[in-house]
Amino acid sequence: MTPATKKREYDAKIDSKKRLTIRGARTRHYHVTEYEDGTVELSPRELIHPDEISRRTLKMMDKAMKNLKKGQVSKPVDMEELEELLEE
Repeated sequence: MTPATKKREYDAKIDSKKRLTIRGARTRHYHVTEYEDGTVELSPRELIHPDEISRRTLKMMDKAMKNLKKGQVSKPVDMEELEELLEE
């Protein structure tokens, strides 16, 4: 795994309730590691491992594959429209 590139760096202070605000946080959950020298490391976390798929999702995927084999499919998705939305 290649080391992460530093995106930004800023000073922050703990508020009266001992909270720290992360500017532009990309995720809601973090794993916190505190070191003896006072360094704090935050690692983004997901509550469910991304490789795990729920039974409900697997059933939906099985149903979708059965529909595909029967020829019951929806209209093609316009990916250009999606790309335009993502650029906004």
